[in-house]
Amino acid sequence: VQLQASGGGLVQAGDSLRLSCVASGRTFSRNTMAWFRQAPGKEREFVAFISWSGGTSYYEDSVKGRFTIARDNAKNTLYLQMNILKPEDTAAYYCAAERTDYSVYNARLAQVYEYWGQGTLVTVSS
Repeated sequence: VQLQASGGGLVQAGDSLRLSCVASGRTFSRNTMAWFRQAPGKEREFVAFISWSGGTSYYEDSVKGRFTIARDNAKNTLYLQMNILKPEDTAAYYCAAERTDYSVYNARLAQVYEYWGQGTLVTVSS
């Protein structure tokens, strides 16, 4: 089982990026998926999650209104559309899939996620 994140890069403040996370080895159509990020010297933090069907999503306050999480279960792919990027968004971004089917309980917490991607680096210059 593998989650492969991509789409990161170096952009200027105000620009947009779309991250993708492709799952292989199994389907995650029954599992909540999420994006986390970790800036240099900081703890990994929650960014957003989306339920198995896409019907429920939740965002960390600092990205609300700028980031949109989405998924395409037919393609086994998770997305994060990031608009109006700020220098404080600079981080390695990790996708994750929850271990429990059909659950959003505690979905903001890293410990409920069993599968993790390798991270893709987003750098936003001012």
